[in-house]
Amino acid sequence: MNDEAAKYLYDMSEGRADMKVLLGGKGANLAEMKRLGIPVPDGFTVSTVACVDTMEAHGRWPDGLWDDITAAVARLEERTGRTLGGEKPLLLSVRSGAVFSMPGMMDTILNLGIGDETVHALASEADNPRFAWDSYRRFLQMYGDVVEGVPPHVYEDELTSLKARRGVAQDTDLSTEDLQELVATFKDVSRRELGRDLPTDPLEQLRGAVDAVFRSWDTPRARVYRKANNIPDDLGTAVNVMQMVFGNRGDTSATGVCFTRNPSTGEHELYGEFLVNAQGEDVVSGIRTPRPLAEMEGVLPEAYAQLRQTMHDLEAHYKDMQDIEFTVEDGTLYLLQTRNGKRTAAAALRVARDMVQEGVLTREEALQRVEPSQLDQLLHPAIDPQHGRSPVTRGLPASPGAAVGELVFDADTAAERGGAGEPVVLVRYETTPDDIHGVIVAQGVLTAHGGMTSHAAVVARGMGKPCVAGASAIRIDTSEKTLTIGDAVYHEGDLLTLDGTTGDVYGEALELVPPQINEDFEAIVSWADDVRRLGVRANADTDEDAAKARELGAEGIGLCRTEHMFMAADRLPAVRRMILAETEDERAAALEQILPMQQEDFEGIFTAMKGLPVTVRLLDPPLHEFLPDLVEQSLLVQRLELTGGDAQELERARVLLGQVKRLHEQNPMLGTRGCRLAMLYPEIPDMQTRAIIRAALAVREREGETVGVEIMIPLVAYASEIKAQREIVERAVADELQAAGASLDVTIGTMIELPRAAIVADQIAEHADFFSFGTNDLTQTGIGISRDDAEGGFLTHYVTDEVIPSNPFESIDQDGVGGLVQIGVDRGRSARPGLKMGVCGEHGGDPESIQFFENAGLDYVSCSPFRVPIARFAAARAVLKGERRADG
Repeated sequence: MNDEAAKYLYDMSEGRADMKVLLGGKGANLAEMKRLGIPVPDGFTVSTVACVDTMEAHGRWPDGLWDDITAAVARLEERTGRTLGGEKPLLLSVRSGAVFSMPGMMDTILNLGIGDETVHALASEADNPRFAWDSYRRFLQMYGDVVEGVPPHVYEDELTSLKARRGVAQDTDLSTEDLQELVATFKDVSRRELGRDLPTDPLEQLRGAVDAVFRSWDTPRARVYRKANNIPDDLGTAVNVMQMVFGNRGDTSATGVCFTRNPSTGEHELYGEFLVNAQGEDVVSGIRTPRPLAEMEGVLPEAYAQLRQTMHDLEAHYKDMQDIEFTVEDGTLYLLQTRNGKRTAAAALRVARDMVQEGVLTREEALQRVEPSQLDQLLHPAIDPQHGRSPVTRGLPASPGAAVGELVFDADTAAERGGAGEPVVLVRYETTPDDIHGVIVAQGVLTAHGGMTSHAAVVARGMGKPCVAGASAIRIDTSEKTLTIGDAVYHEGDLLTLDGTTGDVYGEALELVPPQINEDFEAIVSWADDVRRLGVRANADTDEDAAKARELGAEGIGLCRTEHMFMAADRLPAVRRMILAETEDERAAALEQILPMQQEDFEGIFTAMKGLPVTVRLLDPPLHEFLPDLVEQSLLVQRLELTGGDAQELERARVLLGQVKRLHEQNPMLGTRGCRLAMLYPEIPDMQTRAIIRAALAVREREGETVGVEIMIPLVAYASEIKAQREIVERAVADELQAAGASLDVTIGTMIELPRAAIVADQIAEHADFFSFGTNDLTQTGIGISRDDAEGGFLTHYVTDEVIPSNPFESIDQDGVGGLVQIGVDRGRSARPGLKMGVCGEHGGDPESIQFFENAGLDYVSCSPFRVPIARFAAARAVLKGERRADG
């Protein structure tokens, strides 16, 4: 136990902020506040090491842990002059505290140590019997629920029933005698549910509470949260045991939650809520409606002034917006927690930008305070401000943004339907940590209870989900699955729109509009441009997409797919004639008809991207995409034969069926596509190259400049393929330039999307000016799975069951497919040093994949237009992470 890395327990005075891995975020920050002289209740922290060792031993505590805890309790008793279970009682709170904030992982246990004897001692010492019995009933309720697993509604039902019999609305309206009756009732229902009494020995209670925290690390809701936020499973959680301070000792006591800045907007303003004569869970549970923090100045002015100063000091110390929990006991302020506050995407950018302007952070530090996923949230649609509709009700604007979806009333239904891709809005009285799996997939959350710091609000803000909380006018019937607002009744499946920015709720689906990128967004992304090394291009097939990509900061086009140009209804007949042509003349005639169409498309794209490079991929789809479906064509012939249709029509249908059968492939995605099609029909790359060159020259003549032309040959597996295709392209380029009497820089490269191509990249590089890794197909061919089949089949189960860490089509499989990319980079550049290399698969917009591409030494990434800002930002973060590793 002498080795700090293996130590199981730390008194609060031993800790520091940089010990988060051992003490968890909460424990490390409590120790840091104590070190800074901020009033914090005394206590100790059971380290994450103890939790990890317990998990590895399948729930058995490591030797010595209990001895460490009892010794720590003895030291705490000596420091406080109080005794656990004694005449001058020491009461404890027990809280979980993971390394990364995990809201609601385990509910807090308060007032541990209170019992039939100590309740009287507490009442006498405080001269407040009601406070003592209120603390007792709270402990029984929390311990029975959190540690023993008694359903929480059992206690709530009894509490609600008692308030109804007494004719009161609030818990605070119950008398001392009422609370004494409630204690007896809670003991009875616990005994009925468990078949035994709750433990009465305080040390036994403490052991049970610590064990419950350990177990909470591996609960379904904790696993769901970690998976959604990419938190490793092997970190474990710390346990924070602290002396109780009481916000429920009367009108000079209170409890609350505050943020040093507005977590919804980022504005530097007072933000928080509090309750007089309450304990901490009352504020976040929604049981009582909290009051705005500003009103605390009139109720508890001295504590309020101290809190404001402490908020300022903590933000200056941590250089970040803080989320603070506090308690006032008989006018004395105590802080129970501080942590970097969860905030909306808009707030994250505002806070980062403001702190740079305030001189608190450097630009590089600010970039590390914003997550790429938060930029993604700002690129989502909002409600059209011109909608002209009236809301049916209004609640608190707890988390901004727009949500349109079908009503569901429980988290399981939300998880099932939302997980299947259906847009749903989760409606609850108030969410609990057990609802996390439904919140993750819902479009938004609506609650009847709870405030701006409630569970629903905090979790929704952290996930970028719109949330309207505390809509007290709504009535929910979970058994009938109905929502009543005024005279209107909405059933499960009815559409609802939430505006988390205003708190408005609409009883219909409203139209959404594209997001508006603000100055904070543009400033942060522009800072990223000064840091990043990777270039960022876009995948764009139309002039509209190209223009949008350029508007969002794309530095060119990394993938222009020409097959999409062939699919238009006015072009498909000519393409079909080209493929089914029996002679070269017939094929040439069809291509001659297609060429001006291709040129027109390229001119539009090149105009939008003039002055920047554009990589055009030559035709790549399998033949079947241009031909009638084999089954449908067979049925057409059969129908004409049975009905005695027109003889000429029947003959044409039979001829076409024969041609389709001749070209039919069992696995067309691995068949005649890409350069293989071009090897069979060299007229196709010849025609496309001519269209590209003519378009580039036309744009230069009209606009005064043109694009950097890059022609990419797809699906190459052999060096001989690219050698043959390059010759075709070069001849066509030379012919067009000679005919025009012009010159133009044209580079010719290939897409590395097959394992063989990566492995023989040195051979292929001899004939390529650039490589572009097509990681979508490289994933399919490298792992041996069909994306469409896998994502609709086993892949979801693989991720859920942790067979693989994530969907390899969303984030690159770094060990396998990434290994092929690294081989391609190394071998390609071994043959041709300085060979330009990029990636044009969808991974080019994924931040984790971008980190890999930065480390692999690629020159640029290419992604969909709307992900360009995210890629720009992620590329800067990748550089900064690399610098941190080098420094560390």
